[in-house]
Amino acid sequence: MKRLLFDVNVVFDVLLDRQPFADDSSAAWAAVENADAEGLLSAHAITTLHYLNAKAVGPRQAMQTTDALLSVFQVAAIDDAVLRSAVALGWKDFEDAVTAAAARRAKCDAVVTRNPRDFKRTPVTVLTPAEALAWIETSR
Repeated sequence: MKRLLFDVNVVFDVLLDRQPFADDSSAAWAAVENADAEGLLSAHAITTLHYLNAKAVGPRQAMQTTDALLSVFQVAAIDDAVLRSAVALGWKDFEDAVTAAAARRAKCDAVVTRNPRDFKRTPVTVLTPAEALAWIETSR
């Protein structure tokens, strides 16, 4: 079974029904819910999603959403080693570097993002939600 770390933008596509991206992102998320793949979010993605969601919908609703996310996705840890690996990548966008380093540390097969160009020199395969879904389908 494929282990996929989802980038924040893919999760927000689903939560905010951001068109035209929501359909592919929702289908990739559904593959996790249907146990066709293992889905992970980095620990920092959980806090970022909660913070931005709380600003949009309030703290109570944001906590319910965070709890729902944790019932679907596993959490890829962020520790000293992950942060040092992210620094060593030397990327301009540190958050993306942490995502890539967390995916590698969690032994993920791929990072699922809508912005693959942000992960050009990543140590892990990078897929769009549509590509991830096709990859899952062919590996069944």
